[in-house]
Amino acid sequence: MGKKIKLGIIGGGGDSLIGVLHRIASFINDNYEIVGAVFNPIWEENINFAKEIDIKTDRVYKDFDTFIANETALPKEERIEVVSVLTPNFLHFPMAKKLIESGFHVICEKPLTTTFDEAKILEDVLKKSNTVFAVTYTYTGYPMVRQMREMIKEGAIGKIQKVDIQYYQGWINPIIHDKNQRNIVWRLDPEKSGVSCCIGDIGTHAFNLAEYLTGLEVKSVLADLNYLYDDNTLDIDGTVLLRYSKHVKGVIRTSQIATGEENAFQVKIYGTKGGLKWEQENPNYLYFLTDDKPLQILKPGHAYNSEISLDGTKLPPGHPEGIFDSMANIYLGIAKAIRQEPYNLGEFPVMRDGVRGMRFIEQCVSSHKAGNSWTNL
Repeated sequence: MGKKIKLGIIGGGGDSLIGVLHRIASFINDNYEIVGAVFNPIWEENINFAKEIDIKTDRVYKDFDTFIANETALPKEERIEVVSVLTPNFLHFPMAKKLIESGFHVICEKPLTTTFDEAKILEDVLKKSNTVFAVTYTYTGYPMVRQMREMIKEGAIGKIQKVDIQYYQGWINPIIHDKNQRNIVWRLDPEKSGVSCCIGDIGTHAFNLAEYLTGLEVKSVLADLNYLYDDNTLDIDGTVLLRYSKHVKGVIRTSQIATGEENAFQVKIYGTKGGLKWEQENPNYLYFLTDDKPLQILKPGHAYNSEISLDGTKLPPGHPEGIFDSMANIYLGIAKAIRQEPYNLGEFPVMRDGVRGMRFIEQCVSSHKAGNSWTNL
């Protein structure tokens, strides 16, 4: 392992779930040091939060523009190398674009941008640079998700014929029925969230795994979305049919009004020889189904797992690892790429995954508005 990579963070202050997830993930494998940040647009809260989490305040900046100006003025060996963008969606595009153009590597939260056009611009900007760009679709870091991907790639379930993904949450349910509440939540504000809430927030995770695990591209979608109230302009629930090819189909079912659900993310993929199932709330179990054998339950850390799965396992078998470890595995892959070390292409999602995600979000909304019609990706 080389010298620690100098990491900057934009956003993610206070009680932000995303903020603590990324900070802890960056620490886990001892590859990064947080040396600068803009945690909050309010200066007092920004500086106080830095002190609270014991980050030196000499490179905690008042705003993003000051961050860029001051860091790019430093000698290359002193400046921040990679920046995590953990802001609300509408800030991803302008910040990521400026960071790439200024020579920083970028770790960007999903969705990549708020529009597909922005995503394509960002992709073009990246092509002209020599920087690493990652989009944090968190679930790709789980060891048994990676094992599932390798088994499918190696033909363990035969030719894929059915993909079934469910992602149910209930956190918006107590908010959506209160008009005042639903009007102040940023994820329900199209100016900040984009054209979608549910599909843009969790449906994009489901779509990412639908392509990451199968190695196939979805060619078209048919979406039926739910908004519940006429004054609510962003979806909070939806079902999306997937068409990979004439004989390979799938479905994504997403909801943030599934009362009582926490983070019920389940992926099932069936082929001609078998099936594989994984659940985020029980992430250390991968279920392998066949017609001629009893159900097999595969677990992390055992020698029967693939190299990429074992590389993402830090503890002996029987010691549960969770969401922090999954994100840490993504950060580990990014560190390898920054250092120009060999890495598996499945170790972290890249710009192309983010662009595909934005295309999926927009086309789902278009499909729904067109009367639930098939729409090409």
